[in-house]
Order: sequence, then C-alpha cells, then structure tokens
Amino acid sequence: MSRAATALRSLKTLFGRTGLVFFALTAAALILGQAAPQSGLYSLARNGALLTGLWLTPRVVRVLLRKMVWRLRNRLLVTYLFIAVIPVVLIGILAVVAGGSLMSQFSVYVVTSELDRRIEMLQSGTEEIALAAPAARAVALTRQVDQLAATLPGVEGLLREAGRLTAYPPGTDTPPAAVRQSTQGVVLRGGHYHLWSHRTTTTGEITLSAPLARSRAFPGFGRVELGALLDNGFPGASPPEVVVGSVPTSVAPALLRRLDMEAVWFATMPSSDWDDPARAPGRLIVSVRTRPSAVLAALFTRDSDFAQSVRALLLTVIAGLFVLVELVSVIIGIRLTRTMTGAVHHLYEGTERVMEGDFSHRIQVKGDDQLAQLSRSFNRMTENVEHLLTVSKEKERLQSELEIAREVQLRLYPVKPPESQSLRIRAVCHPARLVSGDYFDYEALSPSRVAVALGDVAGKGISAALLMASLQSSLRTQLQESRDTVSTAALVARINAQLHANTAPEKYATFCFGVFDEASSVFTYTNAGHLPPILVRDGRLERLEVSGTVVGLFPFAKYEESRVELRGGDLLVFFTDGVSEPENAYGEMFGEARLGELIARHAMRSEEEIIEAVHQAILQWTGGGELQDDLTLLLMRRV
Repeated sequence: MSRAATALRSLKTLFGRTGLVFFALTAAALILGQAAPQSGLYSLARNGALLTGLWLTPRVVRVLLRKMVWRLRNRLLVTYLFIAVIPVVLIGILAVVAGGSLMSQFSVYVVTSELDRRIEMLQSGTEEIALAAPAARAVALTRQVDQLAATLPGVEGLLREAGRLTAYPPGTDTPPAAVRQSTQGVVLRGGHYHLWSHRTTTTGEITLSAPLARSRAFPGFGRVELGALLDNGFPGASPPEVVVGSVPTSVAPALLRRLDMEAVWFATMPSSDWDDPARAPGRLIVSVRTRPSAVLAALFTRDSDFAQSVRALLLTVIAGLFVLVELVSVIIGIRLTRTMTGAVHHLYEGTERVMEGDFSHRIQVKGDDQLAQLSRSFNRMTENVEHLLTVSKEKERLQSELEIAREVQLRLYPVKPPESQSLRIRAVCHPARLVSGDYFDYEALSPSRVAVALGDVAGKGISAALLMASLQSSLRTQLQESRDTVSTAALVARINAQLHANTAPEKYATFCFGVFDEASSVFTYTNAGHLPPILVRDGRLERLEVSGTVVGLFPFAKYEESRVELRGGDLLVFFTDGVSEPENAYGEMFGEARLGELIARHAMRSEEEIIEAVHQAILQWTGGGELQDDLTLLLMRRV
C-alpha cells in the first residue's frame, strides 16, 4: 500500500468522510483561487469548504480533546483545572471586582458624605440667621460667614429683606433668582460649582454659598470630578445641558506600587442653577478618582485607631496565609500528580515491554503507597510469568524427552506374540503417563516351549520406566544364556540379584515369569510378589500361587516353582494393580473379585474383546477419561 493511500486512510479514520470532503474542497479552493478567482467554481469550492469546516469543527475539537486527555497526566491536569484552578481564579476575580467596587463605593461615600456635611453646615448657618430678629439678621449673617470661612473658604452670604440686599463679604455677585421655597445642595453659579443653602422667611430670603474650587475637603484622597445634568423641564425641548468640571484642590493620590491601580466610581446628587432655581432640578454626577492605597489608608488609620491597625494586620496575615496555603497546595498537587502519572507511565511501559515478550523488565518502585504496591505486584507478576515460561520451556523439553522415552519403551515390548498351535497370547499396556512402569514380555524358547513374563515396578514415571528397561534387559540376557534348560525359580533369583546390585535400595518390582510346554501342557511359573493370575476353567475361577517376594529388594531371596496343567479352553489372565486397585468417587477399589466376575462373564469372547471390556469397565468405574495407574493385561488361552 502506498504512502498516499495510507495517509488517506488515516485521515478518514480520524476525521471521517466529511474530513476528506473538507480537505478536497480546500485544496480545490486554493487551486482555483490562483487559477480562476472570479469563476463560480471557486466560489462554490470556497463556500463548500467553509460549510464542511463548520460541520467538521466539533468533531475536530472532540478528537483533540480525546487526544489531549488520553494520558493520565493531562487528564489530571484538566481535572485540577476545573476543580481547583478555575474556581480559585473566579473567586479571585470576584474578590478583585468586589474589592474594587467596595473601595470605589467607599471613596464616593466619603466624598458625598463630606459634601453633605458641608451643605448641612451652610444649612445650619441659614437657620441661625433666620432665627435672629429681622433687624439683627445682617449682623447674624456677618457672624455666620466669618465662622464658616475657616472651614469653607470663599463662603459668601446674601440677605434680601424688605427689598434691601445685604451681601457679605462686600462685592458679592448678584443674588439668585427668586426661589419660593427653601433648598440646599449643589448649585452651578457662574460656570463654577458651589455648595449652597437658601432659606426663605416671611420677610425675605437668606442664601449662603461656598465655591468648591476653593474647598480643601479631600486632600490626598482622590480627584473629585463633577458633571451636572441640567434638565430644562419642558416636554419636547432640547436635551439636557452637560457641564463638566472638577474640584481643583482635589488631587489623585500618588502611585505606591505597581498593582496600586487607579479606581473610578461615581454617585449622583441633586443640583440646581443659580440663575434659574425654579427650573426642574438636575442631577450632579460626582466621580472620584482614587487608588486602593488611599482608600485603605482612610479605612485603617493607624494613628487614630489601634483596633483598625490590628484589623489591617489581621487581613494581611490572612491573605498571606491564603497565598501560602495555595502555594503549598499547588506543590503537593504537583508532587502527587507526578507520583501517580509516573507510576502509571512506568506500568504502561512495563506492559508494552511485556507485550513485546520482555518479561525480565522490572519497574523501579519508590514509596510504600498503593501505587508502589501495584508496581511491586507488577514486578512479581512478571517474575512469576518469567518463571512460568522457564518452567514451561523445561516442561516442553521434558515432554519431548518423555516422548522419546515412550518411543524407546514401546520398542522394548514384543512386536507380536509367538506362533503356537495350542496357545494364543495377547497382551496390552495402557500407561497412566507417557511412560509406564509395567512390563510384559513373551518369547518362544523352542517350537514347543513359550516363556511369558509380567512385572510391575514400584513408582511411576521415568524412574519406573528405567527400572522396567533394566528388568527387560536382565530377562532377555538370562533367557539367552539358559534357553534350553531354563528354570523359572533360578532365573528369577538371578534377576533379583542383578536388580539389587544395580539399582537403588528402595527400587523393586513385582514379577511373574512362566514357561508353557506344549508336549506336557504344563505351565511352570515363579510368582515373585506379583498379584496371583486368574485361571478360568469351565466357568470357574482359580488363583495361582505366589511363590516368593518381590525382586530387587533382598539380595538372597529364595524363589520356588509352581506348576499348573492347562487344558483345552482354559484362560489364564495376568494383570497388574492398575487393573484391580483403581478407586471410584467413593474411594472403593475395583477389586480382584469384580475383575474375576467380569472375565468369567466374557471368557468365551476373543482375547481382544476381553481386554477392551476390562479397559472400559475400569474407566467407567473411575468415572474419568484418565487412568489412575498403569493398566497391563496378559491373556493366555489353551486351544
């Protein structure tokens, strides 16, 4: 497959068919934009690319997010971002906005409160003058102006009584237009802002005013700027006139630090016009330009209030602790994240190495937490898997050797029974494992004499198979040396001596050896500790004798010969304990009695059928498909 085809398949997998259409339309739009920018095909390709791009954007975002959070570290970072960072940032923004709003509102409150206090001072002055007798009001006016001048520089007083105007200090401008009711507040007079209080009496009017331009009410707190909206009060008239000015004596505080940013806030107060007080009142916009340092200095005046200084210090300590806790939390979160992501990354690398077949890879373990225990478990798992692989390879090697041993052992058994006119011999060995410790053999010593043997080596597996091979070799050697004058007892004795001399002391075998003479129809045998063979004659069962102990255990064991005459139709059955001793699910053995009944019931069948019937009966008895022990049968039938 070419690289272009591979790239297209990757793009289709990642972005789908819509992605392929988008890239195709984009390429077409780029080409047509250079070749024919005025053509309709260019517009069609461009619009199609735009629409498919909009349709593809959510999919691209989803794919990118999936790719981004694939790694555990990125997933944890995103989790921390939504759980910790974003809420803290929002809280910080809220605190900054709320703090800024609070300080701005406080600064406006300070300014407006000061203005209201001074207006109240003017109002108190007009009330004092109004309470005086009409003849003494001019003197009261002079006295009040002199008293207020210390606080309100430039204060002026006007008294209009019985058509006479009194101004103090002399040279004061013209009085305001006639006002029918008492009022106070801020007034625009001659293009400048004044604080004033106007009091009507039964005989005249009293007016006190002080220019804001000469006020020293806000030294160092902030720059106060005023904007008056004067409404003409008539429907359909022109928009309100806007007059902007400031209090010259108010100065913005100096910058103390980089974050000491300037804050601006405003409030509204009622205002009027000196030349037309009867006009509908307008609204005066009072804005204050100040800095957090100035507001905090006004809030916490250390020289005047020790409690305020302690409160400021407490707030500073709390803010510092908050910052410290956040820094410690970030450091701990980063360390925990690195621990988790590092452990998961090492586990991921370990699994990749294991998938490649490298079971020797081990993860470096640090700490004693659950992730460390998981890494240790992974190391133990890979170690066990590596050990199991070694054991498996060793088992495969042993299995191969056992197969070879099985092939060798099968060659030790006789290929076919000897030919005889009056005797039929059949034998079978079903090993419980690959190799067997049971042994059977037969050989024609002469045209009229046949030797048979059956043995059962103690144990199972390779060691039993090796002893079985040694037993077979010894028997064949003895038969070659004394073929014509063989004595079963003497032969078994020599085999016993050889096995005892050449094997371990705990190794032994049961052995039964016999010779059948056709001329006399006599079967001469020596049974060395083996299970007594069963003779079936005329439907009755007989047991042959046991004439000695097992071979290979005692060096000077004595053995005797026994004889039995075989008649026509007699069946002689040799077997090992794998036939009589298998147990069922209740621990009950198959038993020689049950075996005898089974053989008697099938005695008239062929030898092969009898062997198969016994085999199936034992399998059914044990209730499984495997043998518990080696099963060996040897049948001799006198014809």
